[in-house]
Amino acid sequence: MPEILLNIESKEIRLAVLKNGVLHDLTVERKKERQLTGNIYKGRVTNILHNIQSAFIDINEGDNGFIHISDIVENRKKFKDLYDLDFDEEEEGDENAEAGDQDIDKVLKPDQWVLVQVVKEPIGSKGARLTSNVSIAGRYLVLLPNSSHRGVSRKIEDRGARDRLKKFIRSFDMPKDMGLILRTASCIATPEALIQETHDLIQTWEEIMKGYQEAEKSKLLFEESDIIKRALITALDKGYERILVDDYSIFQALKRQYSRYESDHNLKIEYYRDKVPMFERFNVEREIDKTLRRKIWLPSGGYLFFDRTEAMHTVDVNSGRSSGKNKDVEESLVRINLEAAEEIARQVRLRNVGGLIICDFIDMRYKKNQRRVLERLKDCLKDDSAKCTVLGMSEFGLVEMTRQRHRGSLNQTIFTGCPYCLGLGLVKTHESVSIEIERLLKKAIGHMQQYALKLVTHPEVDHYLRIHDKEYLSKLAEGMNAHLEYGVNDCLHLNEFEFYSTINDKKIEV
Repeated sequence: MPEILLNIESKEIRLAVLKNGVLHDLTVERKKERQLTGNIYKGRVTNILHNIQSAFIDINEGDNGFIHISDIVENRKKFKDLYDLDFDEEEEGDENAEAGDQDIDKVLKPDQWVLVQVVKEPIGSKGARLTSNVSIAGRYLVLLPNSSHRGVSRKIEDRGARDRLKKFIRSFDMPKDMGLILRTASCIATPEALIQETHDLIQTWEEIMKGYQEAEKSKLLFEESDIIKRALITALDKGYERILVDDYSIFQALKRQYSRYESDHNLKIEYYRDKVPMFERFNVEREIDKTLRRKIWLPSGGYLFFDRTEAMHTVDVNSGRSSGKNKDVEESLVRINLEAAEEIARQVRLRNVGGLIICDFIDMRYKKNQRRVLERLKDCLKDDSAKCTVLGMSEFGLVEMTRQRHRGSLNQTIFTGCPYCLGLGLVKTHESVSIEIERLLKKAIGHMQQYALKLVTHPEVDHYLRIHDKEYLSKLAEGMNAHLEYGVNDCLHLNEFEFYSTINDKKIEV
């Protein structure tokens, strides 16, 4: 059964999903770069772009957000695609005018105050993508405060359950011009639970509107759930076996949040007490290291090469050192391609690759084999929470696909441009090195029982630590009954650091 591992550090939270003991999905969230998607703001229009029918909006989150006319006029199709649902045909009403028939000058003016919601994370220099089609999601329901549409998720395959939920949503008494969407989890909820959550969501909306009226500047009015709550809801919705967390305060918070859903699913929430770091114990650390490499080996001896250009990501499939014992060369190539299809689907999840992806499979002679590989890729992508679209395979073995981009990739989170090669390569940020130091310091003290240590780093990293983290690291060591000293060595690589015992001056191999 699948399970979730939550690794909590002072600056970073990592969420790993394991299936049959193998890393299936990974989310890395830095605390200074919290997720904005779903957040609702009072914003101010700063600039109108007439030529592309768009506007920039100040939401007090660094770079201005971006909104297009299609995200301002009500768009029922967007709701259908976003929540994968069927609207009640009796409640559809007339479709509003298409965005192409609208003029943004008639809708927005410079310095106008607006209520907006983030639908796509800011990435690099691009600000957050915004919409005025606000929706507030609970576990069972989604409230549409500015739309009267009512719908049921297509993912509820049981026809009896769908009919029952459609009758419920038709009969439900809602405030004027408000709509509801019943999510997949609603099929196991009691009518009382659905009614209670609806009232909670309406109350949340009333609080948002009160905050909007009282705010005198751009302000966050509603914050979507954090990664901890998302982990719990994911485990409940997908029927995972347990959540294992290595921080006691987070463990307690999860238990409190779970108490209201205990009747739905028997989920185990456990606190990890072992001295060996959790991600090492479950082999996740090694899988993350592999994911950061360009080259990924396949079981048959073939391998994948991941590369990124300005416009797209490319994946090259190679036969490598695969054995030629099978006399049927075509079948050997098909086997490598099938393995590659599975690993590509897994790696784009782990790396959080978004946008256009080109997969160059090994050439196959027969169309039926091309179809086998293409179907395997599509099947493996079904587990992905991000929307993926796969086109056919060309005669050269190229597959073009797109994956929905919600936030920056794993590489963008962990790495920065390398000063040693004028930005052509990558090195880890000082923050990433600091997080590794914290992780290995805990291991050196807790697991290896080293209580007198000296940390030696590159001078630039030492300067960063002196400003940001030395006080915290020293207190961390003291809390574990250890003493930590600091030193520098300009011969070290920027990403290298070493621990020494101050008792015998020997290097500690952590």
